[in-house]
Amino acid sequence: MDVSAIPGVPDWLSGHLQDEGIEALYPPQAEAVEAGVTEGANLVASVPTASGKTLVAELAMLSAVAGEESGPASDASGASSGPRSDGGKALYIVPLRALASEKAEEFEQFERYGVEVGVSTGNYDSDGGWLADKDVIVATSEKVDSLVRNDADWIEDLSCVVADEVHLVDDGQRGPTLEVTLAKLRQLNAGLQTVALSATIGNADELADWLDAELVDSNWRPIELQKGVHYGQALHLEDGSQQRLEVRNGESETAAIVRDTLADDGSTLVFVNSRRNAEAAARRLSSTTRDFLDSDERDALAEIAAEIRDVSDTETSDDLADAVEGGAAFHHAGLASDHRSLIEDAFRDRLLKVVCATPTLAAGVNTPSRRVVVRDWRRYDGSTGGMAPLSVLEVHQMMGRAGRPGLDPYGEAVLLANSHDELDELFERYVWADPEPVRSKLAAEPALRTHLLATVASGFASSREGLLEFLERTLHATQNADRNELERVTDRMLDYLEVNDFLTRDGDQLQATGLGHTVSRLYLDPMSAAEIIDGLRDWERSGGTSAGSGRAEAAGDGADAEEPAGFTRASELAADDGDDDGPREPPSALGLYHLVARTPDMYELYLRSGDEDEYTQLAYERETEFLGPMPSEYEDDRFEDWLSALKTARLLEDWASEIDENAITDRYGVGPGDIRGKVETTQWLLGAAESLAGELGMDCVPAIREARTRVEHGVKSELVDLASVRGVGRKRARRLYDAGIRTRADLREAEKAVVLGALRGREKTAENVLENAGREDPSMAEVEPADIDGIETTTTGGGDGGSGTADDPEDQSSLGDF
Repeated sequence: MDVSAIPGVPDWLSGHLQDEGIEALYPPQAEAVEAGVTEGANLVASVPTASGKTLVAELAMLSAVAGEESGPASDASGASSGPRSDGGKALYIVPLRALASEKAEEFEQFERYGVEVGVSTGNYDSDGGWLADKDVIVATSEKVDSLVRNDADWIEDLSCVVADEVHLVDDGQRGPTLEVTLAKLRQLNAGLQTVALSATIGNADELADWLDAELVDSNWRPIELQKGVHYGQALHLEDGSQQRLEVRNGESETAAIVRDTLADDGSTLVFVNSRRNAEAAARRLSSTTRDFLDSDERDALAEIAAEIRDVSDTETSDDLADAVEGGAAFHHAGLASDHRSLIEDAFRDRLLKVVCATPTLAAGVNTPSRRVVVRDWRRYDGSTGGMAPLSVLEVHQMMGRAGRPGLDPYGEAVLLANSHDELDELFERYVWADPEPVRSKLAAEPALRTHLLATVASGFASSREGLLEFLERTLHATQNADRNELERVTDRMLDYLEVNDFLTRDGDQLQATGLGHTVSRLYLDPMSAAEIIDGLRDWERSGGTSAGSGRAEAAGDGADAEEPAGFTRASELAADDGDDDGPREPPSALGLYHLVARTPDMYELYLRSGDEDEYTQLAYERETEFLGPMPSEYEDDRFEDWLSALKTARLLEDWASEIDENAITDRYGVGPGDIRGKVETTQWLLGAAESLAGELGMDCVPAIREARTRVEHGVKSELVDLASVRGVGRKRARRLYDAGIRTRADLREAEKAVVLGALRGREKTAENVLENAGREDPSMAEVEPADIDGIETTTTGGGDGGSGTADDPEDQSSLGDF
């Protein structure tokens, strides 16, 4: 189909596409247009990676934004519901924050035509009012869910919603949120156009039935993708052919494939099953890629390596930079977001020749390569206690990264076999196999507990019967004729929500309490909210010290010991105002960090070999700081969870005590990205705890606020005010403090020479800091830095780029600004 023949889109679009070199649509795109995607029809597009799914989304969204020019809309059943109103709004839902940023940048090309683009991924207790003026909004499914809970007015103005990577409804963590959110959006907007995109999945027809959508199910790709298995000295391909691919003495199979690909000027993406394996593989493969770099590439990679080292002072950062200098890199969730962005950009620019990644890179981020090597097709499965095969869908997602349209003549995806039997097994298990069908995970208790409360609190249902009717709109109902299981889980979760005072029941009628509305608005798992309330009330009852001594009492009472954590009746706690025996010590930062670390919304650190004894001793030493009774050592699972939360809390305490980041990564066996992830989650949970404590009239709000601010900036209490100045951060704040500048107000009055000396002579950084502190004349012209004990002054001027971010390898000025 010629792009000039696409119906229902803005007049400027065909010219824009032609300017981009697109004269005609790919076959799956043409099928989508013929199915009515530009005229309001619901659509499920199940087509391979790199086959043009994003343009299908753009056609749907731009036609919706154009309004009446785009022709008729359809209702939830696909039937025409008359012309759309002028000036619609489109929503693009993604599974990951990194993908949201990537897609928003991609859609910003349309701003020259008056299409306003916005992206929103965090701040779960906001209604996103600023998005009301945007035409195309990109957001994660969690953010969209929170916007619905917070009654964002513009949600009802949506004409089109696109769900990217829709196969992730099968994911036990994110899937239920995407599923419920789509169901709510469709209930709110009877004429909403729904477009769901995915790489090939086994039951796309069921998704189409659920969404009342047309189906485009295609295996077409713009360039050929050959799948195969390497064994011995040959690459065995799915068409029966073989290619000699020699493995030299002392060379791994992976290195041989990378070398062979580089000889043909191609790049390689290697998937492994752990962070450690990714780092080790990149380190080894850099010796292979280094020989294929020209002088310009070496210089460019050296600059990128320097940027990587500036992101954080950690061994991970140094190891990554070392590999990058040789043309290789690793990519996993333990990296900081800036690390990952630098790697992805350099790989897309073909500067990096190989990236060794965990499967996180297969989840939608645009990083295609000539060859994909699935080195590890098994990974550790905690539920079985051993190694388990990856799913076909996951392996096919990885394989789909092979082949860059316009850059590569073909793509190859390769698994590695160690025996002839394994060669046959891999062909049967993955190469010739169809992906598994995706299945709803909504009936699991944690997901349903959260979404039932939100559904009642946001007015989508006001009775048990209404809840069950709403659940009929979900994929789970489409896939399961037997409703008994879902009803049983629903009733159990309603009991939980009622006993914790999050909702009330009057016969069949349901109503969220004020506390329930707050929990829903804060985007908390109700069990997290109950745990937080219980812990804070425990502190109140104990007169300002923990009721840790209750551990023995709880252990001696069999009934209490069996009661699941977090199931305490919150309404009973709220009725107990405790004793008022005078001023009380506020809860400690460690106690608060431990409280939120033991909620279901926080991923705790694992206990490694030797950790149990260390943290058991720490638990007894700090027992009085805990908010809630410590379980007995004889309660094996509960006590182990308590210690895991303590390890997590101790990491947060170290961060908020200005312990060097590299020391933290070494001590806890984590990466810089893990620290940032824990800090972000803690900020959110302590913000929620602050709101809950305020609503319940508790006097611990200032302590919670201080603990939250300290962990946000990674500083001790005395640096909170300074570190909150944009561009200062933890290390610069400490240098300023030690130079006698203690507060933001001091910055506005301090001698410029002292400020410049404390900031190591960096004029542009000092000017930015003073301007952000509100100083009327921040200029450092003709100012000489004062000599500050223990601080070495380096180059002056604008050498740090004036960005206000880390300006030397040991500086972490912006680590709190994630």
